[in-house]
Parts: sequence; structure tokens; C-alpha cells
Amino acid sequence: MAKRDYYEVLGVAKNATDEDIKKAYRKLAMKHHPDRNQGEGAKKAEESFKEVKEAYEMLSDSQKRAAYDQYGHAGVDPSMGGGRGGAGPEGFGGFAEAFGDIFGDIFSGGGGGRRGGGGQQVYRGNDLNFAMEISLEEAAHGKETQIRIPTWDTCDTCKGSGAKPGTSPKTCSTCSGSGTVHMRQGFFSIQQTCPHCKGSGKIIPEPCAACNGAGRIKRQKTLEVKIPAGINEGMRIRSAGNGEPGTNGGPTGDLYIEIRIKAHDIFERDGDDLHCTVPVGMTTAALGGAIEVPTLGSKAEIELPEGTQHGKTFRLRGKGIKGLRSAYPGDLYCHINVETPVKLTEYQRKLMRELEESFKGAGGRHSPNAKSWTDRVRDLFR
Repeated sequence: MAKRDYYEVLGVAKNATDEDIKKAYRKLAMKHHPDRNQGEGAKKAEESFKEVKEAYEMLSDSQKRAAYDQYGHAGVDPSMGGGRGGAGPEGFGGFAEAFGDIFGDIFSGGGGGRRGGGGQQVYRGNDLNFAMEISLEEAAHGKETQIRIPTWDTCDTCKGSGAKPGTSPKTCSTCSGSGTVHMRQGFFSIQQTCPHCKGSGKIIPEPCAACNGAGRIKRQKTLEVKIPAGINEGMRIRSAGNGEPGTNGGPTGDLYIEIRIKAHDIFERDGDDLHCTVPVGMTTAALGGAIEVPTLGSKAEIELPEGTQHGKTFRLRGKGIKGLRSAYPGDLYCHINVETPVKLTEYQRKLMRELEESFKGAGGRHSPNAKSWTDRVRDLFR
């Protein structure tokens, strides 16, 4: 398939400055970088990333850009007869320096490769995510618990070599044990992970049957986890060094424990505050009096004034949750829900009708909202 125009790939004009090209590359490279794209779209993202990288390599070099502007792809592709001899390691070094400048802060400690002491490519292990569901009470008061996570241990059979007992790994003939190979493209050469040994610098002719040549086996590990008091939904706890192990001696990734809080039967949390709905009988709301309401782990009392209306909210200071970064606990808001009696007996219905008649005779004095409601309806139809 024909290559796309490099300027089109980066989304810049042909008269774009070096800074414009670098900014466009940075944005697209972050978007399509393999570390940021997993799952079904990983392959497409990898292809786009390679295309963006190639375009930047050409247009960020003044000599290559001039050749490309004059001759197009033929001016920089040796297979088309254009270009000059490979630029050698110096040509690659310029790109590596620019690439490191862009991605050093973003992906450092996130799976990026570096050169090990033996010249092999060293990679940091992937981070792991673990979702933990806890109750609202546990979130408020804290909790110490244990979790089991998958981990990798050195294979007992091959002692980590990956080779069948009695044999040993061989130095990769493709990269001579360095884990990388140089590929020439036009004016420069690109250093890539060796496709034969996958960057390890070694080939295992007879893999260990227990670990299939990986040198490690998967097991379950138990970790002690301390949930701090006041933690909220979606917060994460970092457990350093409990992620996946690195490659070729690279550092281990981290484990992130994401908190999920179960729905509570009574309370809803809003930051450090709690809300609950308190059902109150019609007669209690009308006559007033003390009612008992729950708090998180205790009880409290509210004094209802006579004639308490449906939807009235009472605030209990300091009866909420003390958040991780809060100096004082939040409040508890009790929302009154006045209930209408149901399944009345005939005698109760008779009493209710008599009560209703007595209300009508009082001229609306017992219905504080009725008059204003009637006035608003009248104004609506004027």
C-alpha cells in the first residue's frame, strides 16, 4: 500500500516549523503509544504509532526533509533509488534523544525499555490493578485485610534460566547477545528490539517444560492491606513493587488497589456528609415529638416541632464521615418523609372523614401551603 504524505500523517502544513512538527508528533505519539492502547485496538494503534514515528524521523531532520520536499518518498527511500548511505548510530541518536525528551516524563516507570549492563533491553514490569469492595462503615472507620493477587516466582525446575535442566541458553546469533539490531532506512539506521530473541540476547534451544522457557511461573501471593479511615469511592492505594516483574532485570511494577464502596441500606454518602430518609407517621409529624434516627454505628434523637412538613431536613453536625484530608467530620442530613396511612379500617376512615371536616371548618388554618397554592393556580388561569 502506498505511503501517506508525511505532512498529512502529522497533520501539519508543508511550511510548518520544527516546533510545530515536534508538537504534532508529541500529541499523536501519546495518542497511539502501545503503552496507552491495549485490547482490540492495540494492533491498529501500533501501526499508527509506527507511521507517526517514521514521519517525524524524516521531517525533524533538515537534510531528510529537504530531500523529501524535493523528491517525495523516492528521495528518502533507498529501495526507490533515492537517498544516500545510512547515517549510522549518529542518525538514530538524534531521534532517540527527541523521543526520550517527549516520553521520558510520561512513561518513565511505565514499561519503557532501557539498556542494561549487558547491553540487553531492560523493561519495567507492568502495573496491576485490583478492585476492592468495602462497606460504608469500613470506609468510614478504616480496615486491615488481606488480598490474594497473581505473582511470578522463579521456576524451581530451571532456577530461572528458562532452559531444560542439563542445558543452558545460547547467545542469540542475530544480535550477538545485545538484544537489539540495527535496520537501515534511507539516511539513517534504527535500533530495534531483536525479533529473534525478543530483546533477551539469548536463545533457549530446549525450553524448560515447567515454565515453557519463561524462567518463572505464576502463583498466588497474599498481601496485607490497610484501608485508611475516610477513604472514598474511586480512590486508589498504591502498593509499590507488587506488580509484574520486569524483563531482563528491570524493576517490578506497582499494584494499585481501587476502592469500590457497596450501596448502603440507609445512608448515601456525599463527600464527608451523609444523607438518610426518615419515615414519619402523619400524626407524629402533626403533633411533634422526639424521634430516634440512626447514625453510622450509633443512634441520635431529633425533636420534631409540631406541624413538621414532608421534605423537612434536619442537620446533625459532626455525625458524618471524617475524610482522609478533613480536620472535622461531615454532617448527617435527615430528610423527613411523612407517610400517609394505608389499609385503614372502616372506623379509622370514619375518624379521618370527621377530622377532614373539622379542617374545612377552620378556613385553611391547618394547611399552610393550601392558600398559596390556590392563589398560584388562580393566577395561572387569569
